Amino acid sequence: MQQLQPTEEPTTVRPGRLRVAWRAAHEPAAGVSRRIRLVAYAVPLVVLPSSIWRLPAAFGDGRGLGERAYVVFLSVLSEVFAFAAIGLIARWGEVFPRWIPLLRGRRVPRRAAVLPAALGAASLTLLFTLLFVVSEARGTTIRGGDLPADHPSQAGGWETAWFSFCYAPLTLWGPLLGVLTVAYWKRRSAAEGTPAAA
Repeated sequence: MQQLQPTEEPTTVRPGRLRVAWRAAHEPAAGVSRRIRLVAYAVPLVVLPSSIWRLPAAFGDGRGLGERAYVVFLSVLSEVFAFAAIGLIARWGEVFPRWIPLLRGRRVPRRAAVLPAALGAASLTLLFTLLFVVSEARGTTIRGGDLPADHPSQAGGWETAWFSFCYAPLTLWGPLLGVLTVAYWKRRSAAEGTPAAA
């Protein structure tokens, strides 16, 4: 019986290689201030507690597979949208990355980035900053109906405190995205030599 010869060891990714690639992809664009970078990095962090808070609810008793999948999908999608705010400070928010066919290397049109970001900022501010705060203060749903008895803010004790702790940062998502959108518009306008109001 012939003995098997050992094959070459599988190539491993050097520990710093992923970090270098990540930093290169998310390198702040020229002219981005440290404050604006911190605002951009804060956006995914203010969304994270509410996303984490929803996950145990997905696996609670009495939930069907579809409802569980929806809650997990909603948490993941929220983080993806929140992370998109990094594009307003990163190089990939100004020049299309290499992996996008037909567009790679071309400049991202200012309005193509600003319009969705502005609409998102306005919607998120209305939904989470205004309606959520007002409805919680009034003890009603966003539509104005009575809160169900099993609503986390009605449970009392640590459940209400935990719910408030996880959802309070979410009220900052819209305003922070608005700040980033205005900063992006001004920076791109200055770099392209056009008036910011254009």
